[in-house]
Amino acid sequence: MKLTRAMLDEAASQGLLDEGQAGRLWQFLQEREQHTPGFKPAHILYYLGGLIAIGAMSLFMTLGWETFGGAGLLFISICYIVAAIGGVEWLRARGLLLPAGVLAAFAVVLVPLAVYGLQHVLGLWAQDGPGGYRDYHYYIDWRWILMELATLAAGAVVLWRYRMPFTVMPVAVTLWYMSMDLTDMLLGGSGFFSREGKIISAVFGAAMTLLALWIDLRNRSSKDYAFWLYIWGVVTFWGALSSMGSGSEFGKLVYCLVNVLMIGVGAALSRRVFAVFGGFGLAGYMGHLSYSVFRDSLLFPVALTAIGMAIIAAGVFWQRREAAIGAALRQWLPDPVRTLVERRAA
Repeated sequence: MKLTRAMLDEAASQGLLDEGQAGRLWQFLQEREQHTPGFKPAHILYYLGGLIAIGAMSLFMTLGWETFGGAGLLFISICYIVAAIGGVEWLRARGLLLPAGVLAAFAVVLVPLAVYGLQHVLGLWAQDGPGGYRDYHYYIDWRWILMELATLAAGAVVLWRYRMPFTVMPVAVTLWYMSMDLTDMLLGGSGFFSREGKIISAVFGAAMTLLALWIDLRNRSSKDYAFWLYIWGVVTFWGALSSMGSGSEFGKLVYCLVNVLMIGVGAALSRRVFAVFGGFGLAGYMGHLSYSVFRDSLLFPVALTAIGMAIIAAGVFWQRREAAIGAALRQWLPDPVRTLVERRAA
């Protein structure tokens, strides 16, 4: 529900609160909204500028930077990090928390470049390893592990110091990278693309998702620290699960049921990422049934339409009795999970 000033004025006119309370409440909500990420022009500019800067020093890093050598890359990255942290402090002092969070994330993104330069200075970079820093974001290789561990450590320190949710983004992406590189280290060569590698990746993604849930359960503030971990955890888990394939229809049915469960979890936790990827998986399974199992059936589209209408009817039934059904279902949940579901629903 979106609260407007007109709604507060109407409540004041009905004697539910006086005009002074309505004004103070509205001022509080406006100030709080400024620090809540949303689709606002200023916020779009913050994130757009931050993502361009982050991309420039990561995904879009050119090979020309290798000419600076290890010492040059280390010096440049340290200068950038110091400047970014200085910008964070300056913005925080003025109450501009969103752009401060973007700059803090930018500082964390620079850590792999600094470690890469340091490894070259110390002569620790394997000569038979990847070609250069640019490959860090494009190729799977166990030699990136030290850079990833340093990034996780730096991200933890920055998050502890500033308590800004966007700084979790580079940490979550690094965990995603690590899931691939650790698999490569354990299985060797192209092991990541083997069935065992996909299983390890799915387990890693599930662990990231459970970590996000644990953070959600412990978080009592209005800041969403679990958002990015949910996204990359679900992407890692669902991507690995969807790439496994199955030689039997039973295996494909299990895959469908997992996606249906993800949609249910997304609805319960108010996390759209579960519902989005669960919907993709469910659509893929329906496509398989249509093009493979029932390709010559005249009744399959009719049956599928009936199922869709039944789901809509279930939605209508749920909406009319949502409070009673929700309360009954929540009684089966552990107390911390029930508290989280009720808080997210509110």
